Amino acid sequence: MATDFSSEINQLRSTYESIAAVTDPEALRASIAELSEKAAAPDLWDNPEAGQAVTSQLSHTQAELDRVEKMGERIDDLEALVQLGQEESGADADAFMEDAEAELTAIRKSLADLEARTLLSGEYDQREAVVTIRSGAGGVDAADFAEMLLRMYLRWAERHGYPTQVLDTSYAEEAGLKSATFEVKAPYAFGTLSVEAGTHRLVRISPFDNQGRRQTSFAAVEVIPLIEQTDSVEIPENEIKVDVFRSSGPGGQSVNTTDSAVRMTHIPTGIVVSMQNEKSQIQNRAAALRVLQSRLLLRRQEEESAAKKAMAGDVKASWGDQMRSYVLQPYQMVKDLRTEHESGNPGAVFDGEIDDFIDAGIRWRKNTQNAAEQG
Repeated sequence: MATDFSSEINQLRSTYESIAAVTDPEALRASIAELSEKAAAPDLWDNPEAGQAVTSQLSHTQAELDRVEKMGERIDDLEALVQLGQEESGADADAFMEDAEAELTAIRKSLADLEARTLLSGEYDQREAVVTIRSGAGGVDAADFAEMLLRMYLRWAERHGYPTQVLDTSYAEEAGLKSATFEVKAPYAFGTLSVEAGTHRLVRISPFDNQGRRQTSFAAVEVIPLIEQTDSVEIPENEIKVDVFRSSGPGGQSVNTTDSAVRMTHIPTGIVVSMQNEKSQIQNRAAALRVLQSRLLLRRQEEESAAKKAMAGDVKASWGDQMRSYVLQPYQMVKDLRTEHESGNPGAVFDGEIDDFIDAGIRWRKNTQNAAEQG
């Protein structure tokens, strides 16, 4: 059946106009003008942190505007391509229409990604993210799974051009990781990746079992918003216990000959943060404090949310213990248990192709929130 391009392009334009109404290109242009003025100030770099924040925000705001504007241009170009195909005949017409079909599919996907972004309206959704992955039940397979997930998220960030920084890695004895913490330094990283939080399950033939038996293992993913100076999460010195120790690499290999690694414990809550990937104790201490403040910020938000839920009554909006399964044996399938979204290509997923899972998660969360508010 031939594609009705007129109807499809009208639908694309309608979706695009809805997205543009939310993203507000005029507001983005005004923000760019204001940030450009700040970036041109001669004293900008007197405060390096403030200077970096301004230039980074300017870069990301410009990228956001470009993304929206270029989408409109792509729809216009698609319409022109279809017109060319309709004016030609024979093989030339077929070639134009094949290109138009491919571009239509690509634009649908890009619009879906943009549309999902407009659903990120939580208090901290626009923040950068701190992600921690911990191995769970399953022994050495779980530690290996944790390392696979770390690579998956780092590859996802790389695909999008998002800078990352690994803050801490705790290696398991035989293989893999006990835990790892990293930052994703991009606007809306928290809102985007927060739908990845939860328990992930891997089913496969264990490469560590000499009898070739099938093994199920688990890993937990935690996502928190990165603290900002304006958040004012003050932590009294007497509520923090700081221990220093020597950093080590895989298999106990020493990677530092001084006690530069830092373990910071928040005494009232028992929250523990370890940092060992920076070169100095001062840098590790600053990084640990930043992550501790971020975790306390999220804890405060969760407590406020719990209080609101208690006032509103019991709302069934739990994420559940297992939010996604990665099955490599006896069949190949990655399936999100909340959204029902699935992929038959685990290799691609572990290589960072998780946008469809993230988009489905964002939509699922928004629908769940809307249902809770209406019910």
